[in-house]
Amino acid sequence: MNVGPGGYRPGMTTYPSVLQTVLDTTDARGLAEFYRQLLGYVYRPGHESVDPAGDDWLVLLDPDSGRRLAFQQTDQLTPSTWPEPAVPQQLHLDMTVPSMEELLVQHDRVLGLGGRMIFDRIDDPDEPLRVYADPSGHPFCIFVA
Repeated sequence: MNVGPGGYRPGMTTYPSVLQTVLDTTDARGLAEFYRQLLGYVYRPGHESVDPAGDDWLVLLDPDSGRRLAFQQTDQLTPSTWPEPAVPQQLHLDMTVPSMEELLVQHDRVLGLGGRMIFDRIDDPDEPLRVYADPSGHPFCIFVA
C-alpha cells in the first residue's frame, strides 16, 4: 500500500486537529496570566515577557501536551451575560477536579485570581459544578468528575 507523508494513504479520510482555543480579550496579558496561574500552564517561548510593542497574541502551553489556549487582543468585547439570555456564552471551557474538596479549593483560587462565580450547582449529587466568568467575562465550568 502506498503511504505518504503523515501516514496518509490515497482514499483515506483525513481530519484537522485542534491546535488551541483562542479567547478574544481587551487585556491579552492579563487574561493569559489568569489562566496561566489557574491551570499551571507556561508561556510559549518568546511570550513570557511583556512586549513593548503590545501583547496582541499570546499562547499558553500545557507543559505535558503542548498548546492549549491563545489570547487575541481586541479593542472591544461584550462579555457574556449567561445565565441571562441577552449575550449567550457562545463558547465555554469545561474543567474538572477529582473531589468536592478540590472544587472548594479551586473556587477560592478562581476568585483570588479575579474570576467571579456566575452559577452554582455545587449541591447536585450527580455532577456538582460551579460556573465562573474570567476577568474578560468568558464563562468556564469547574466540576467534579
